Amino acid sequence: MMGSYGLLGWLALGLGLIALEVLVIPGGFLLWLGIAALAMGAVTWAMPLAWTTELVLFATLSLVACLIAWRLHHGKDRATDAADGLHERGEGLIGREFALDQAIISGFGRVRIDDTVWRVSGPELPVGVRVRVMRVDGATLVVGAV
Repeated sequence: MMGSYGLLGWLALGLGLIALEVLVIPGGFLLWLGIAALAMGAVTWAMPLAWTTELVLFATLSLVACLIAWRLHHGKDRATDAADGLHERGEGLIGREFALDQAIISGFGRVRIDDTVWRVSGPELPVGVRVRVMRVDGATLVVGAV
């Protein structure tokens, strides 16, 4: 009889954590704890354990589940960032041509690219002149006249 309460408790905890993940706190963490709780339900169904052993096993399963989740998400996020060029947005502009939005005076001006205004550096040029991006220096595009 003791095993059925453990089974129902772990199943309720697992489903509750997954429901919280879906409905209230999206982010992935509670999902993996819920999966660990459901796994504990399967373990307690297969063999009765002392409550202290159940808690230690749940902590271990939770840690393993969270490490697996971290590995899955960490690798995916890094690959996505690299593929999107998220952290190297300016690098994708090298070689492209744009018209100056603001004249280059004292070495600096501005150019509008899509929905972003970029600071540019280069030789003094008037508004509207076409420039080519030569390289990126931090958040500044180094340009030359076309």
